[in-house]
Amino acid sequence: MTRSAFDYVDGVLHAEGVSAVSLAEQFGTPLYVYSRAALTAAWNAYAGACAGRRASVHVAVKANSNLAVLNVFARLGAGFDIVSGGELARVLAAGGKAENTVFSGVGKQAGEMRDALAAGVKCFNVESIPELDRLNAVAGEMGKKAPVSLRVNPDVDAKTHPYISTGLKSNKFGVAFEDARATYQAAAAMAHLKVVGIDCHIGSQITEVAPYLDAIDKVLELVEQIEQDGITIRHIDVGGGLGITYDDETPPEIGEFVRTVLDRIEVRGHGHREVYFEPGRSLVGNAGVLLTQVEFLKPGAEKNFAIVDAAMTDLARPAMYDAYHAIEPVVKRDVPAHVYDVVGPVCESGDWLGRERLLAVEPGDLLAIRSAGAYGFVMSSNYNTRGRAAEVMVDGTQAHVVRAREEAQQLFAGETILPA
Repeated sequence: MTRSAFDYVDGVLHAEGVSAVSLAEQFGTPLYVYSRAALTAAWNAYAGACAGRRASVHVAVKANSNLAVLNVFARLGAGFDIVSGGELARVLAAGGKAENTVFSGVGKQAGEMRDALAAGVKCFNVESIPELDRLNAVAGEMGKKAPVSLRVNPDVDAKTHPYISTGLKSNKFGVAFEDARATYQAAAAMAHLKVVGIDCHIGSQITEVAPYLDAIDKVLELVEQIEQDGITIRHIDVGGGLGITYDDETPPEIGEFVRTVLDRIEVRGHGHREVYFEPGRSLVGNAGVLLTQVEFLKPGAEKNFAIVDAAMTDLARPAMYDAYHAIEPVVKRDVPAHVYDVVGPVCESGDWLGRERLLAVEPGDLLAIRSAGAYGFVMSSNYNTRGRAAEVMVDGTQAHVVRAREEAQQLFAGETILPA
């Protein structure tokens, strides 16, 4: 996904046809800004590569769950991948269809299962025998038969950050590869479950196709063994995890990636099965920026600090993953450039957004933190009693508030003090 939705016009950063300066003036900072055009272009890259193939796309809600973002995809005909009952409620509120939604996640509660069964979700991606037992019991109580796919852990190294690698033996996710065949037999024997597919997800921010192909080869071998046991596998869910360019990464183009995966499955003799993709970051990551204002420039003995009004509470990825996000002035100014650590106001040494960045800025200037559309707002918090940022969607020359900024009183509205 290119960053073309966020370009400079006469030295001023624009989101599509709207100046980022005007957005900050109108809506304040910190401010998440999303581009409808960028979301649509990324979706079309997936949908175009799947056209004419037995393949469908389910948007990973966890990457960005704003209702307006989900609604853009729902209008385009997307399916969805959820990991909680709350995400199911968001999908339905945004116009998504339960029958085109797969329910993933390692710790589904019984109430979440009931809600998903009542709504009629497409499939449950199950990750353990205890979860199979629980789903079988819940479905039985409701007089239903739950469609299930087992998430198999292929023990493939996705060559990504250890916190977002999910396909190794040491990860909490999925059924161990060597246990998968027996687990499928157990699932097939449960009266209120119907085995419909197999699922695999090896990690996130993956910038090579090779780990996917390694995982697919192992999964297809397993499918052949499972069907020898008399269990039919109708679909193969290859998960998500395709990376984006934050700095100098060179992930494969979306269409190339999809076609390579589908071609491998067909060459291996499994083209009659439907294939599910579950992209998140590659759909929304470069469709959003975080705008923040420089409060102070603080020189130090060893480092200079640009103290901004955004913080780890707004964008947790740098503090959590040591993640890199490009940071640029919204207005290109003819002032001396200096090297700064860009830090927020939260009382933690880990509250930083970028280290050693060469910036030509003065107090009061705006900065744009790039590639903030995925795992940005969704991971934000109210630490230090900070209201979460507003979110805006730009559509051409129009800007729409899609989530209002939180005020302090909202943060403790549900709290009470002890009686006198």
